[in-house]
Amino acid sequence: MVSAVLFVCLGNICRSPLAEAALRAEAAARGLDLLVDSAGTAGWHHGKAPDPRAQAVALRHGIDISGYRARQVTAADFRRFSHIVALDADNLADLRGIAPADATARIGLLLDFVAGRAGQTVADPYYGDDAGFDVTWADVTAGARSIADAAQASG
Repeated sequence: MVSAVLFVCLGNICRSPLAEAALRAEAAARGLDLLVDSAGTAGWHHGKAPDPRAQAVALRHGIDISGYRARQVTAADFRRFSHIVALDADNLADLRGIAPADATARIGLLLDFVAGRAGQTVADPYYGDDAGFDVTWADVTAGARSIADAAQASG
């Protein structure tokens, strides 16, 4: 059952906050009661707002993420969330490596939820131009819709 989702990328300033925003919006539109958050496997940006380009793409879609703050994944997250969703294979491997023995969360990739996209990763737009953030938004939105579908089906 999908009831609480944590999205995870490396620094928690680009992909994972966008995925968080997309699922929060999708859940609200459908009247779903989901706990949604995001975090990074690295703590470099702890306490910082999302990348301005991530904020801009979210705002173009009517969502203000300026109040989000980066944080690092904790051991408690593996028990608090029903699903921990990595945005790429490297972060998925890191999550599996740090998962405590008593973890209850299902760990997987975001695009595994999207028909025909299993095993694919959401490209990191950080070192690219603004257009990369639009591609990321399209991917995380597709993932959010599919997660919301799964939550509705299980709820």
